[in-house]
Amino acid sequence: MTEEFFDKPATNKAVMGTVVALVIAALAAGIYWYGKGSSQLQPTVAPPPAPPAPTAEARIEHPVPAAEPSKAPLPDLNDSDKAVGDALGEAAGGALKAYLVPESIIRHIVVTIDNLPRQKVAVDKRPVAPAPGSFVANGDELHATLDSRNFERYAPMVETFGKLDMQKLAAVYMRFYPLFQKAYQDLGYPNGYFNDRVVKVIDELLATPQIAGPIDLVRPNVMYIFADQSLESRPAGQKLLLRMGPDNAAIVKSKLTELRAALTAAPPAH
Repeated sequence: MTEEFFDKPATNKAVMGTVVALVIAALAAGIYWYGKGSSQLQPTVAPPPAPPAPTAEARIEHPVPAAEPSKAPLPDLNDSDKAVGDALGEAAGGALKAYLVPESIIRHIVVTIDNLPRQKVAVDKRPVAPAPGSFVANGDELHATLDSRNFERYAPMVETFGKLDMQKLAAVYMRFYPLFQKAYQDLGYPNGYFNDRVVKVIDELLATPQIAGPIDLVRPNVMYIFADQSLESRPAGQKLLLRMGPDNAAIVKSKLTELRAALTAAPPAH
């Protein structure tokens, strides 16, 4: 079975992060929700990515657009939470305050974004708070479908995300980009370029298929998974968009399209 992704009730609350997971880069995505089962079961943590082989020179495909000049010097990465949090709050009009985890903001965003194309995401690195409520499936272990009531759990965050000004949030990202780049290199990519990773992840999320009708689930063990292996084998970010429902996913994709244009000065290819 691949990474668990539906809620676990009782004392171990669901861990989600994030439909605002690129908050600074404003990219929506998420950590898995855990399924019904023993409250003693602990979430799986993704292993750290293997460092890529060194290259003589990084090939940059999407250079970050120049940021507006700022009188304030950039803080050290380890001391950046207040500056980044304040800048995000100002850019988003306080809309993100209820969701953003205020510690290690940049590092958690970088780890989450880097993990979204993978099958597993590190649940202890979420940049946003858990979603309320519990997962609901229609049916039993042999045949179930994803209940549309689950989509409502994402609705408040998606509504907030849909109102964000991507240009303003992209400006915050550009201003603090050197810190994002450092966090990405610290993650094990000394020759990598973080904005290229961001654009790649956005493109992958935009490629998430639109599923018409109920989505079938099975429960071969403790956790529910997609019955269709072509869906279950998809990356974590795409599975989150599938789980949040077509209407929520459409809003997220629209905002990601705006963000991509801001970060590359060009619209995504169709």
